[in-house]
Amino acid sequence: MPYRAPIADFRFLLDVVGFAQVAATDRFAEASPDTVEAILAEAGKLCEGLAPLNRAGDKHPARLENGVVRTSPGFAEGYRAIADGGWVGMAASPEFGGMGLPISVATCVNDMMGSACLALQLNPLMTQGQIEALEHHASDTLKALYIPKLVSGEWCGTMNLTEPQAGSDVGALRSKAEPLGDGTYAITGQKIFITWGDNDFSANVCHLVLARLPDAAPGTKGISLFMVPKLIPDENGVPGRRNSLKVVSLEHKLGLHGSPTAVMQYDGAQGWLVGEPHKGMAAMFTMMNNARLGVGMQGVAVAEAAFQQALAFAMERKQGTTPLGAGAIIDHADVRRMLAQMKAEVFAARAIGLACAVAIDMGRATGSPEWQARAALLTPIAKAYGTDVGNEVAHLGVQVHGGMGFIEETGAAQFARDVRVTPIYEGTNGIQAMDLVARKMMDKGEAAYRLIDEVQADAEAARAAHPDPAGAVWTAAETLREATENLVAQGLNDRFAGAVPYLRAFARVLGGHFHLKAALADPAREPLARFMVKRMLPEHAPLLAQVREGAAGVYALTPEALLA
Repeated sequence: MPYRAPIADFRFLLDVVGFAQVAATDRFAEASPDTVEAILAEAGKLCEGLAPLNRAGDKHPARLENGVVRTSPGFAEGYRAIADGGWVGMAASPEFGGMGLPISVATCVNDMMGSACLALQLNPLMTQGQIEALEHHASDTLKALYIPKLVSGEWCGTMNLTEPQAGSDVGALRSKAEPLGDGTYAITGQKIFITWGDNDFSANVCHLVLARLPDAAPGTKGISLFMVPKLIPDENGVPGRRNSLKVVSLEHKLGLHGSPTAVMQYDGAQGWLVGEPHKGMAAMFTMMNNARLGVGMQGVAVAEAAFQQALAFAMERKQGTTPLGAGAIIDHADVRRMLAQMKAEVFAARAIGLACAVAIDMGRATGSPEWQARAALLTPIAKAYGTDVGNEVAHLGVQVHGGMGFIEETGAAQFARDVRVTPIYEGTNGIQAMDLVARKMMDKGEAAYRLIDEVQADAEAARAAHPDPAGAVWTAAETLREATENLVAQGLNDRFAGAVPYLRAFARVLGGHFHLKAALADPAREPLARFMVKRMLPEHAPLLAQVREGAAGVYALTPEALLA
């Protein structure tokens, strides 16, 4: 079925998560309701037009021919439409030709683009992350040379972290950077899993590469970041000679076939230092944090597309007799349950992601440490929960289709294949959960408690209109508070053992919170909010029970016990 951009949902949700605060700041004063409405409408038209590329990319994957990456049919034209519309540089500084939009608005656009064709949307997402890293860490010379070309979409950007022996343990990387005596460096090493490592439609591909200088300390403290372009530009930005790098191969993946994931080889390639020596991880984390929210919303995006297709199928497919007569399968209680769960999960995950984006915008616009802490706290939740929801909703989409869901021609299976990688990349969801209970709890839980206070205050305000769901949300938040108190008193490894259920429980409480706020704002949304609060929110209790168990029970299951 054709993709429909859910513009009204975005407009409504921006109100629910407090976007008005962002538009009230001096930095984002131009993001008026009329302006945001126009941007979303224009982006929606674009994305609906891109949607046919999703199937084309799956059926006709990117391929490597004689060292040249050939992209899927229509991808070059689709990318050009994205670039020409200025959508690559939505949130980039106007100083370099960007729109300067709030991350909140850019997140809505990227969500729609991911629903339309995730394999293609990955390309501008990588470039957006690179732009942000350069804005924060590069020299003025590098900024002036690279950012305008990236913003315009004339050039594309990637990030190169992973090596065969260094996945999540980035500090184990072996790539080397040797000074060339002219302020540049010779980069040598191999990188794997490089999303959009090359293409046949941009004038240049700019790689941000992590490597180690000769005098570097071991581990992550000795890593530096380098800009290594495919074609070396002159001082006017005109691409010149080919750099000493190449695509060795493209990975054969479960899904996202239209997105070329490359093995990259650097053989003394010329590179330019980005930021300070040995401070590469700080610069790369700027890019990765941008990508983590983006990836979380990719999960939501695929869930939206899977839900739309499942709903359309369920409204047309007739099978058996239901209490409502011999109608479509949407009238079967279990099918209706699955569709309601899909819609409720999409709403909750999207709300959490947009709340995170609002916090990022407010932190940037005001410099408030509390907003910055809120953004940091919500980032791992948005990434992990959003991508988990993507997988769960795509799985339910296949189930709604029944046997037809297992047949590739319907397209339901593609959603499940394409979204499967999202809980893995940009830090697995287990790593996101560990980050939440460790680094994000270095304040002894203060940022978490402030958010819980807000959830309970809003629940109290909703009691008069919706006493039953409001009471349930307030109680769940109190249980989360108690579990957080227990968590911060634990040792680190005990926290890690319960990190994933803790993150999921936190997301459940936040999901109930935003559904309740939606019901207050629009009575038509009350049935879905009640479904979420009564049927899904109660999962928080057994999840938080796991948090209190610590690590002892996990390690009691020795390898021998697991083999028994």
